[in-house]
Amino acid sequence: MAPYIKAGELIMARVAGDTANFCDRLRVAREVLLNPLETDIATTPYDVVWEEDRVKLKRYRPVTSPSLKTPLLIVYAQVNRETMLDLQPGRSVVERFLAAGLDVYMIDWGYPTRKDRFLNLDDHVNGYIDSCVDFVRNAYGINQINIMGICQGGTMCVMHAALHPEKIKNLVLTVTPTNFDHEAGLLNVWAKSLDPDKLVASYGNIPGDIMNLGFLLLNPARLMIDKYVGFLENIHNKDFLENFIRMERWIFDSPDLPGETFREFIKWMYLENRLIKDEIILGGKRVELKNITMPVLNIYGRYDHLVPPQSCDQFTSKIASVHKEDLCLDTGHIGIYVSSKTQREFSPKIIWWLTKHDDSQGI
Repeated sequence: MAPYIKAGELIMARVAGDTANFCDRLRVAREVLLNPLETDIATTPYDVVWEEDRVKLKRYRPVTSPSLKTPLLIVYAQVNRETMLDLQPGRSVVERFLAAGLDVYMIDWGYPTRKDRFLNLDDHVNGYIDSCVDFVRNAYGINQINIMGICQGGTMCVMHAALHPEKIKNLVLTVTPTNFDHEAGLLNVWAKSLDPDKLVASYGNIPGDIMNLGFLLLNPARLMIDKYVGFLENIHNKDFLENFIRMERWIFDSPDLPGETFREFIKWMYLENRLIKDEIILGGKRVELKNITMPVLNIYGRYDHLVPPQSCDQFTSKIASVHKEDLCLDTGHIGIYVSSKTQREFSPKIIWWLTKHDDSQGI
């Protein structure tokens, strides 16, 4: 038999086998898709305990006796939603914190409207964040609380901790950019070419859909092609399908960003790198990193394409804290919160840190 004939037979056999397998998957997928799917996110019970304008403060209902004296306030970024920390049962940062006896509060930034167009970083740091900090302090009758910042929310927590160090007992930062003087990661390169004045003049608030598209284009092959190929290959797998839909719901739940906050963040951080140089003025006061003296845990991802290690690893050398630690995990920007592997390190490390630096255990 001629070699090309044999090769053709092998190819046809492979195509026939793949077609049969695909048909089998479609039959199973039909059964999966015609039955109810568990795709709800943010299912951990909570109460809204404070509210101002669009911003809400959530307190998650305890599930066990408190293990620490000091409550924890979590500040998420204004890009996407804080529901990432409670995406699904079994892979929920909030769930793990509650199980360990932490009293957990979280800021919900809501959905900015046209009236929020002129809210700036000072309004968020010295306004909403500081008001939430004071609410939790007053609720407990204590002077200091723990605060944990996520991404851009962590950057705002750094500013708050530098301006109000007397209110913060422990500062935990996760994938938090503080140094922008590098070209690691396409986001840093692109951001330096933006004209925030023109964008804000054109849009007012920056649409979440535009920011989402920009994030997708940072890695289009993986985020816009490979991901959906994987979806088709696993469409018969109920657990995979539910997790996929949960993640898609979170990704495309993208609030707009207040225009003035966007303008200041792009200019002051990406274009001028003011934070690490102590050149930001908020509320008439200079944000000086040397004022940060409380214990600081700084966690970031080795493979983070949005906030690469170079954005995070200079921070602890600029602060005056005696107790400080950098932890670089082998994960990316979102995997640090949801992957089962990093959850064995991420949440336990934070719980350990807060316990170690708490005044009282087992109250």
